[in-house]
Amino acid sequence: MTTAALNRRRFLALSACALAAPALAGDRHRWQGVALGADVALTVQGGTPSAARAFFAEAARSLRAVERQFSLFTGSDLRRLNALGRLAHPSDDMLAVLHLAGRVHDATGGAFDPTVQPLWQARRLGQDETAAAALVGWGDVQVGPGEIRLARPGMALTLNGIAQGLAADRLAQVAARHGLSRVLIDAGELRALGPTPWDARIEAPGGQVLRNLALRDRALATSAAFGTRIGPEQDRAHIIGPAGQAPRWSVVSISADSAMLADALSTAAVLMTRPAIDKALSAFPGARIEALAA
Repeated sequence: MTTAALNRRRFLALSACALAAPALAGDRHRWQGVALGADVALTVQGGTPSAARAFFAEAARSLRAVERQFSLFTGSDLRRLNALGRLAHPSDDMLAVLHLAGRVHDATGGAFDPTVQPLWQARRLGQDETAAAALVGWGDVQVGPGEIRLARPGMALTLNGIAQGLAADRLAQVAARHGLSRVLIDAGELRALGPTPWDARIEAPGGQVLRNLALRDRALATSAAFGTRIGPEQDRAHIIGPAGQAPRWSVVSISADSAMLADALSTAAVLMTRPAIDKALSAFPGARIEALAA
C-alpha cells in the first residue's frame, strides 16, 4: 500500500492528510486541478482509462461551473450578488447552498453565518469593525427561486465554508454517472466513494497527528482556525463568528454523508463549545466529530 501526502489550503481551513488508496488490483488514475482557491485531486481506483478520462473531463467542467457561481475573485454569481445586493434567477446549486446554510445557521445557534464577509474584510485590513458588524445578520438574507436579496446596502456573503463541500459532492455525482465506484475526491474537503475504505490521517497545521481513520462512502471536512492568518500583523484567525468572536478550537474535523454539510459544520464548530457542537450535530443524523483539538 502506498501513501501520498496531500497538503490542501482553503480560505476557511488548512489541513494535511496522508491518504492511502485501498490495496486493490487494477489501475489507478489521477487528476489534479484548482477550484475556489484549493487544490483539487481526484483518484480513481480501477475502472477503464477511457472512463477515468471521461470523468476527469466532466469534473473539470463541473469545477468551472462551481467557480462561476461561488468564487469571490472572478465575475461569479456570488460577486454579482454582493455588488448589487440581489441575484435574479439563482441556480439550483446556489439555492441548495443557501438553503443548507440556513439549516446549519439555525442548528449552530447562528455560529455559521455567511454574512460575516464585511466583518472578515474589516479584520483582514485592521479597520474599525463597528460599521461592518452592523451588516452581519443571516435573517436579512432573503432566498427564493426567483431572487436572492440582501436586505441592507453593504451586506455581502462568503460561501467559502460550504461551497467547496458542494464541489466535492458534485464531483461524486459525476463519478457515479461514469460508473466509477472507487473514487477519492479532494476538493478542499474529502469525499470517498466505494465499499473499500481509504485511509486518512488528520493532522493539525503544525503536523501533529490527531487521528487516523478509514473513510468509506463518506465525506470529511477539517477546519483549522489559524490555518490561514489574517490582519495587518497576520496574527488573527481567519474563522470569525458573527459577533466577531474568536475560535474556541484550533482544529475540528467532521464527517457526514455530504461534503457540503461536513464543510459547514466543521467551520461553525471551531467557534462553538463542545455541548453546542453535539447539539448541532444531532440535527443532522450521521454527522459526527472525527477530531477536535484545543
